[in-house]
This record gives sequence, C-alpha cells and structure tokens, in this order.
Amino acid sequence: MPAHHPPIHCFSSVAELLPFTYQPMDAVWSWIAALPPTGDLPPSLPLATSPSGRNILLSAHRSTGVDASDEDELLLTFSVSLRGFHPSNSTRPLWLSEPIPLSASKPQLFLLLQLLNEVIFLAPSRPRFHLPKLDSEKILFALNQCPDSPSLLSLALLCRLFWLCSGEPPADAGELFFKAFDAALKVALDCRRSLRAFLLIAGVDREERFMRSIGYMLAKWCILRELQGLRREPLRTMAYAAEVYGLWVMRGYAPVSTMARSGGFAAAGGTPEAFLTYALAHQQLEAVVQLDYSVCGRDPRFLKVVARIDNIRLHVTSLGFGQTEEWEIVGGERHFPSRVRVKVGPEAGAGYAVGPSLGRSTGNPERVLESTRKVKGVFGFHKGSPSPAVRAKARWSERARRRSWRWEQEVEGSAAVFDGVLCNATTGAEVAGWRMSPEEGTRGGEVGPRIEMRRRYSGAERAFSKVGGVVVAGDELPEGVSWRVGREMEGKTTQWRLGGRVWVSYFPNEVRSGYFETRCVEWEEEVDVLFFPSACGC
Repeated sequence: MPAHHPPIHCFSSVAELLPFTYQPMDAVWSWIAALPPTGDLPPSLPLATSPSGRNILLSAHRSTGVDASDEDELLLTFSVSLRGFHPSNSTRPLWLSEPIPLSASKPQLFLLLQLLNEVIFLAPSRPRFHLPKLDSEKILFALNQCPDSPSLLSLALLCRLFWLCSGEPPADAGELFFKAFDAALKVALDCRRSLRAFLLIAGVDREERFMRSIGYMLAKWCILRELQGLRREPLRTMAYAAEVYGLWVMRGYAPVSTMARSGGFAAAGGTPEAFLTYALAHQQLEAVVQLDYSVCGRDPRFLKVVARIDNIRLHVTSLGFGQTEEWEIVGGERHFPSRVRVKVGPEAGAGYAVGPSLGRSTGNPERVLESTRKVKGVFGFHKGSPSPAVRAKARWSERARRRSWRWEQEVEGSAAVFDGVLCNATTGAEVAGWRMSPEEGTRGGEVGPRIEMRRRYSGAERAFSKVGGVVVAGDELPEGVSWRVGREMEGKTTQWRLGGRVWVSYFPNEVRSGYFETRCVEWEEEVDVLFFPSACGC
C-alpha cells in the first residue's frame, strides 16, 4: 500500500455492522439550532456508538471573548472527541472549532463554513498552492437560502471526521467511523442545491480541491466495502450545472470506484497486482461540458435557440498524496475516457419548442487526404538529333489523417445529443464497447484495440494529453443544433435539461496484465434559458 495514505480497516462480516448505532447527521443541524442562549448547555451529542460503549461525540461550549470594542461577548465553540477508547475510559478531544458569536442567527452556517475551509485544505491535490479562505459573507448568504444546507453540513462533517478518525487516533476510531456512518453518507450526498450554490461562489480551484477531498473519502469507502465482500450499492456522484455569461456549464465528479461497470475481463493469471488495484481505485473522473448558446429573434414568427459545443474536458486524476516508488510505477496506469454523450434540450414534456434541427449528418467520418505532386523536367537536344527533346519525372504522394474520436449527433425526444466515441484508428473498433472472449484472453497477446492503447500518453498520434485528459474544442465540433420557440416565450426564463454520460476504460499501459474494464457514470442537471433575443447573426 503506498505511503501517505490514511489506513483503512477490514471487517469480516455484515453482522459486525449491525450492533453499531449512529446519530442521523441531519440531526446535528437541529441540535445546534436548539442550543439555548443562556443556561446550561445540553450534554454531548453522540454521533456514533459501538456495542462496547465507545463514542464519537460532538459537544458545545460557551466562552467569553473580547471583541474590537472591548466589550465582553459570549462565544460558542464546538468540539469532536472520542470517549471509551483508552483504559481510563476518558474523553479525548480530536478537533476544536473557531469561536462563533452566540448572537449569530444560525451558528450552524458558521460551523459549516469552517468545515468547508478545512476539507478544502486537506484535499489530496498536487501541486499544493496556497488558497485564501472562502468569502464568508457571500457563502453564508447563499447557503442561508438553500433548504438542503443541513445535508451539506452533514457531508462536510463526515469528511472532516474521516480525516480525524483515519489518521492518528486508535484504529478502533476508524473502525467505528466506517461501520457507523455507512447509511449516513448516502443521505449526506443528497445536497444538490446547497452544493451548487457553494461551488459557484467558491471558484474552480477550491471546487477541485473540495471534490477531490470528498472523492478520496468515497474511494476509501468503496475499497472497504469490497474488502468486506459486501454488496456494492451505488453512491450518488456529484455534479451541477449553471448558465454563466452565455454558456451552459456542467461540471461532474465521480470516483472511479463508484462508477458502474459496463464491461471487462481478467484473463487467467492476469489479475493486477495489489498495488495496481489500489492505484486504480484511487482515481476520479472530472468532467466539464461547456455549450455556447444564443437566442435570436430575427424572424418575427419565432425565436431561435442555437447551441454549440464550446468545450468538453475529461480528465481522470489520481487521488493520492505521496510519490513512493510503487506509486511511480503505476503512475501511467489509469482509466481513460472512451466515450461521452452530451444531451441538451427543453424540459421533458415542453410543448413550446420545436426541434432540434441537427447540424451533422449520419455516417460521415472525417478523412483528410493531403496530396503532393512533383514534376521534374529537362529540355534540350540529344546527341546526334537535330530536334529538341523533353524528359520529365513525376512523383506523387498521399497522406491520410486518422482521427481517434468519432462524433455524431442524435435526438432523444426534444433533446439533442452529441455522441463522441474513441475508436481504434486502424480497425475502427469502439474502445468502450470492446469485448474479449476467454479464448482471446488466454492467448495473452495484444488483441482488439489494446495494442494501440499501450503507451497511450506518448507519441505523435496519441488520443490523450500527457496527463491522461481529453479536450474537445468548438473548432472540432463547429456544427450546432437549434430549436424554434414560440414568441409567447419572449422575455421569460425557463429551465432546460443538460446531461452527460461518460465511459472510462482501463487497458494496461506499461505493466503486463490481462485485465481490462469499462465503467460509466451519468448526470442530468438543469440550466436556465433566458428568452431575451440578442443581436446575433444566427
């Protein structure tokens, strides 16, 4: 196991999970809200309890501070502690929050803000450059408007507890954490509105760190469940979409371990080494889809909504800290994007839009030929001949440009679909849909598209960047799609669907193995459409 990764603990059976109890994490929000401004504070809130009486506790404390005007002010401080893990059965503090003014209308939001800052700081991100703290005023205002902010507090608290319990404390603390909060995690992930509001204000740099911190915790969770042999239940992956300056933007994050398998094969004796399996489990898909859209009103009969691909960026990042020797060996062994479907269109059942009208025909794979013709000639007289003679020599060459990605357009109801598939440049086989029979696997050779996927991050015709990503820009997909909308929608704002489905595959790159697999994840979000015609030429 590579160094610098907090350890996880294995458990033998499902029965061991049953005696452990936990406090529903959404109860933390209401518990803090019920704290009295004066008088005695309630006893500590047990977040998790083991059959032997060991606890993870959340406590509140009052203290007196001095503000800038030298007036005494009551402050509220929260702490997380362990009880019953030492022979003396004493309480051991693990974490202490910053003081919060007791006069604050919602101290839960101030606690959430501190947890968000700490989760961002602890993220497994390289390189680690300094980021200033979050803008508290904007964050607090935005989260105060979201009804699911208690779920975001639960998610941030769970992630902070993960870092607290899987590091220095006794191994029993990590065991209690993983056993007790399995169900609570699934509930905490349902925080779409507050997460979207937070990420839009936090900025992309903080967003990546926050999502990698959450992804690292989910990756450990999935590894643990596989080691226990438990049934693998799907976890909600994180995504959001927004309309920003004339762009529809969707950003999605999915730890590879949480993605559903759609194909794979392990040849006899081809199971990857333990450290390779560990490295593949610590990877996360990060997807960004940007569509440029415009609303035109040149025709008096209707409005025209036009959407074009501005950018599609797919990247599989490693969720790791240290650069040990084993980690360097498997650094090039990672999943890679092999197919992507982007869907955009009016909300289901909308009758005000007609279309879409597509901009690309079916069955038109691009093939670029470059021809060169050279003619060399000599004009003169042959010896012994009174008439002139001409000698010519011609040379002709042709060069074809092969493309690894094939793009098509389709329709699903009233939505348009941009479908990109990674193909074997020689045979045309689609990588995401490749299947290998056991007979092929026992040969141990390079069959199907695997031979061209080796050393896929090097060479002049590589389909990926050096770090394993894919970028599709608007100049590669210039054809847009359009809808016609009735004039009665002019001046209104409505919501459209923006979704994506991404497949990632793994073939051995530098190591020798008969193992390969394909996984996929799907998101569907909503974006605003402003039906205010612009002076465009569409």
